[in-house]
Amino acid sequence: MSISVLLADDQALVRASLRVILEDQPDIRVVAEAGDGDEAIALARRLRPDVCLVDVQMPGANGIEVTRALAGPGVPSPLRVVVVTTFGLDEYVHGALRGGAVGFVLKDAGPALLVEAVRAASAGDALISPSLTLRLLRHVTAAGQASGDRRPATPLSEREVEVARAVARGRTNPEIAAELFISLSTVKGHISAIQAKLGVRNRVGIASWAYETRLTDAP
Repeated sequence: MSISVLLADDQALVRASLRVILEDQPDIRVVAEAGDGDEAIALARRLRPDVCLVDVQMPGANGIEVTRALAGPGVPSPLRVVVVTTFGLDEYVHGALRGGAVGFVLKDAGPALLVEAVRAASAGDALISPSLTLRLLRHVTAAGQASGDRRPATPLSEREVEVARAVARGRTNPEIAAELFISLSTVKGHISAIQAKLGVRNRVGIASWAYETRLTDAP
């Protein structure tokens, strides 16, 4: 079954380029395009695509506002949003991830990373352009120091700590399974349990917690 994608960008040429890249893949199809944020929200709510690729700067609602409307806290049945932009400014990255995005990809990162981000989002994973990772982790570590205690109400088990550390280092579920010698379904179960204990919605939240609490020092 193919992954359905909505493209939201105010430049028709950019949308056309993204469509060509994505539809060159046998498992991805673009089901709609939006030229502004308000249209993106309306189309996404009506069509409920598997993944929404959203530019940061658009007329109407901007990309961060679109992300919050479709995937933010309190949104019933949130959609999976990946922010795609030429702007790698910290406030955009942090705003998108706080708003519920499951990925943040720079347009110059290349077609392969864009396709990987779509597939990761569809599978429930998260992907951030490598060039942004170090900046993001520095930010969340500083934020954790400022915000104080981030211990979960229910402590993580030893195995859950290992899984959280692997998530923070950017490992995929199959890679975690191989590293820890456990099944893929067991990895998914641990990740769901970790998210519940930490009160986060996705792998980005797990990674942020891991770095804030100094659980790991390197991706």
